[in-house]
Amino acid sequence: MSVPHRVRGVRVLKAVSSSLRLQILNFLFDKGPLSYTELMSSLKMNPSRDAGRFAYHLKFLLKADLIEADVETRKYGLTELGKMVIDVADRIEKSSSKSKEILVRASRLALEEFDSNKIASSLIKEAKMSAELAQKVANEAEKRLLKSKTKYMTAPLIREVVNTILIEKGMEEYRHKLTRLGLPVHEVTMLVEARTTDIQDAESIRNAAGDAVLSEYMLLKVFPRDISDAHLAGLLHISGLSSWITKPSEVVHDLRFFYQHGLNLEKTNAFQLSFSPPQNLESALSVTFNVLMHSSNETAEAQTLEYFNVFLAPFAKGVDPQRIKEALQLFISNLNQIMDTSLCLELSIPNFIADKQAIGPLGKSIGKYEDFAEEAQLLASAILDTLVEQCQRKPLLRPKIIAKIRTEAFVDERAKALLLKVHRLVSDKGLAYFASLLRKGEEQTVFSGLGHKFMPDLNEDWETDTLRTGVLGSVAVNLPRIAYECEKDETKFLDLLQERLEMAARALDIKYAALKQNGTRLLPFLLQSVSGDQYFRLENTSRLVNMVGLEETLESFYGRNPQDEKARRFMENMVQCISDFTHKMGKKRMKRLHSSVLPDVEAAERLAQLDIDRFGFGKVKYSGTREKPFYSTINVLHLREGLIPPDHRVFDTKIMNGLQAGGGLIVIESEGTEHQPNELMSLTKQVAEDPRSEFFTYDRKLTYCSNCEESWVGLLHKCPSCGATGTLTFYDRFMYS
Repeated sequence: MSVPHRVRGVRVLKAVSSSLRLQILNFLFDKGPLSYTELMSSLKMNPSRDAGRFAYHLKFLLKADLIEADVETRKYGLTELGKMVIDVADRIEKSSSKSKEILVRASRLALEEFDSNKIASSLIKEAKMSAELAQKVANEAEKRLLKSKTKYMTAPLIREVVNTILIEKGMEEYRHKLTRLGLPVHEVTMLVEARTTDIQDAESIRNAAGDAVLSEYMLLKVFPRDISDAHLAGLLHISGLSSWITKPSEVVHDLRFFYQHGLNLEKTNAFQLSFSPPQNLESALSVTFNVLMHSSNETAEAQTLEYFNVFLAPFAKGVDPQRIKEALQLFISNLNQIMDTSLCLELSIPNFIADKQAIGPLGKSIGKYEDFAEEAQLLASAILDTLVEQCQRKPLLRPKIIAKIRTEAFVDERAKALLLKVHRLVSDKGLAYFASLLRKGEEQTVFSGLGHKFMPDLNEDWETDTLRTGVLGSVAVNLPRIAYECEKDETKFLDLLQERLEMAARALDIKYAALKQNGTRLLPFLLQSVSGDQYFRLENTSRLVNMVGLEETLESFYGRNPQDEKARRFMENMVQCISDFTHKMGKKRMKRLHSSVLPDVEAAERLAQLDIDRFGFGKVKYSGTREKPFYSTINVLHLREGLIPPDHRVFDTKIMNGLQAGGGLIVIESEGTEHQPNELMSLTKQVAEDPRSEFFTYDRKLTYCSNCEESWVGLLHKCPSCGATGTLTFYDRFMYS
């Protein structure tokens, strides 16, 4: 005999009139089916003392058809009627709690009335949660928010409450997807009030905030958990994290492309739609500047103008030297306004370029580059004169000059004169790098201002392999950390090194895949095409695994003065491990994957500090001071009485080349001593002729006083000219250039 609806309704109301029975229903709704014991435990009831009371209430709910028992699982669950009762109870609770509507400041910058359905929708859309589970979490969040009696909420607050619920319920995967990216109010305040050393203007604030958000996104969304954890823990350092999937690290330009075709800016945000092929020297420099300016928006670190004076030479034919100098002065002055840029100067035109068709005014071929050798040297001379003049007072750190040392540099009189001018620039507080191209087979090698090395090793073609390409990205491996973890076990060291190399390679794969997929949208200028010829050769870019802390690793194994034989054997094994890995992975992917030992200030300081935090000062070997520790990323050569010390230990050519296939740098430290240009040139010859030295520079500390606009060699605490102390700026021409 069926039970009348009115009688059933009374029974249901009577069932939920007990707070304990309503509590049982809520537990079953939140947690799903529970056993007899689990229910008692959730209610914090004592099995021996409260068994009778609990059984009475359970039977009452069963008779009211609000719960049902599953014979197989021996668990109790809600019936459809029970779920309906919970829904009605929730609505009643909401109505009684809402004395006034709750306003929410939404992320779209508008005030809205609170609606738990929007929480559920976000969980379904963002976290890919089922509709039923999302509604449960949303209801729980609403209960907690209503109990707080908050009348004005923000979207981040609601998200925090939801994430707390997800953590409590063990739903870590959903919480990870729902995490909000952004900076705490305190950190934004620090940026706005310029309490950090890097913030100098409004654009710096915006960039710093944006970089922080994008860096979080990379670690939470882009990388697999093991790579993100490795970066955060200091096993690796992913350089340029915020722009990892949006920009290549560095570009090596070929100006001939733009001198021939002009600039097509239709797909960029530029006001000008296009530039025709340049007609004269001034317009060629204007096109060059615009290439750099627009490329800077699509490049994370630096740009290099390879064969700069050679490719510009046809535009200087028949031009008055004074006009050339004035045009270059304006160009170099403008270069200081954009990102790190390097001008590579050929002191004498090499054979493999000399017989190439020269691109001249209006994009026409006008003979070969060998016909413009005199103009190329005239341009190099004017550039160096301009830089020497401009750095007389204030140190000039951009553009970087890379002087290519070929055999002719020490033989040909005009080339020798140019090389002497480069050393005068160095002597007069300027900045210059030297690329030694004296060894057979390396005549076509290209070096960037950051020390990255490009050889015709991919397609065996110097134009496609070294120009219109660059560096995809760089991941630093913390070598000292591996040494601390392996406890001087060399076999374990190599095993751990292999693991870190594999993670670094995967991080670089992720970057390449992202740029390959989204490049035409993200890099409209670099990836522009003319007649199917795409400018930037993304597929030819180098992927670098940078070795940080080599010196500290050796010290950790063998003490401050390691025995050469043991250290050499260890180095050989390590280099072999790295070379085998990069060769195998590069061949497998048909891409360039190289190791390097190059400056990375952020990685050097961050990794050292993380190791000190974990292992303590007593165990960690580091460079610098306790206040500012860092790991080595360069080979420093200290001069003694103006000479290279005979006992300077640099590993043999095989080891150095194996470690630095993607680039390396020797820094010649003159220890505050001023040298004459001819003295420096003699030192350069010694270093350039050493087969272990490919790319090097001179480093001296400089002090600049903005009050009297004078600069001096060394780090001074007081201006020698005006006596001021608060107007001094310190420059390290290598590390912070």
